[in-house]
Amino acid sequence: MARIELNSISKEYPNGFRAVDEVSVDICAGEFIALLGPSGCGKTTTLRMVAGLEEITSGDLLIDGVRVNDTPPRDRNVAMVFQSYALYPHMTVYENMAFGLRIRKVAPSEIRSRVERVAETLGLQSMLDRRPGQMSGGQRQRVAMGRAIVREPKVFLFDEPLSNLDARLRTEMRMELGRLHRAQGATSLYVTHDQVEAMTLADRIVLMQNGQVQQIGTPMTLFNEPANVFTAGFIGHPTMNLLSARFDGDTLRVADMNIPITRRFQSQMVTVGIRPHDVTIVGEGTSETGFAVDYVESMGHETLLYLTRNELRLTALVQGGDTVAGDRVAVSLPESKLHFFGGAEARRL
Repeated sequence: MARIELNSISKEYPNGFRAVDEVSVDICAGEFIALLGPSGCGKTTTLRMVAGLEEITSGDLLIDGVRVNDTPPRDRNVAMVFQSYALYPHMTVYENMAFGLRIRKVAPSEIRSRVERVAETLGLQSMLDRRPGQMSGGQRQRVAMGRAIVREPKVFLFDEPLSNLDARLRTEMRMELGRLHRAQGATSLYVTHDQVEAMTLADRIVLMQNGQVQQIGTPMTLFNEPANVFTAGFIGHPTMNLLSARFDGDTLRVADMNIPITRRFQSQMVTVGIRPHDVTIVGEGTSETGFAVDYVESMGHETLLYLTRNELRLTALVQGGDTVAGDRVAVSLPESKLHFFGGAEARRL
């Protein structure tokens, strides 16, 4: 296990594009950190700088207190699991898993012991003589993880390792990764654009956009206390409703909807957020005050309703499935469930 410190690290390319902009994260030994964000946000570049595959333009990267900016990848004692598996097709599973150890001139008996032990952990004992082309995507990803584990590195780096798998296999492998982390206890840095992976696997999430960190915290902190509008809109599925609003005395005006309010902020104009499962359907709506149900998505025990009233758009997640498109419903937005954002950076108030 190793502590990793990213102190204002940046990556700027010769054309002036700044892919990573002064990212600072302190990762405790044994912690599982997810770098989460949309495509192009800089999360993979950050991971590659930790691995030594990208040069750091500025800032300091420390592993166990030692600055490693200029340390070659092979000397950082980190192991990386790639999205594309990166297995040697002409080698067997055993040879793929043993390759890194052979390069490091580990004794053959120690290699066999490590490979067999990890193969048993990953359920690969019966596949050690197979080649990657004879295996499913999930099995190949297990081999890629096994190749990293047998090295017994200080740090595991995962670059979207499950994105090439179908939905069922992603769920299975997500559970496998969680179980392995608990068993191994190694420090792990995991890149993903899938918030389900980040929410279920990570001790903490580093949410990024445009090369910058938007928020760092536990999954439930990001869900319950988003630091800004970006976090509020990115974390959670279905996404949070974000609405322009203004204070008028003891009333919050959201388009033509008036909400009694007790809280006060310096900003008169705010963005108000409410999660779809907190939007309350309180009965049938009239043509003047109700919301039209434009579209319904039934998901079995839950139903997603897309609601409109003039220019106001809301998404509601309700139990059951009695509401149909064309209905009109009355809606309540409880004050206790509202999130408020304001200022030039649209930060949490």
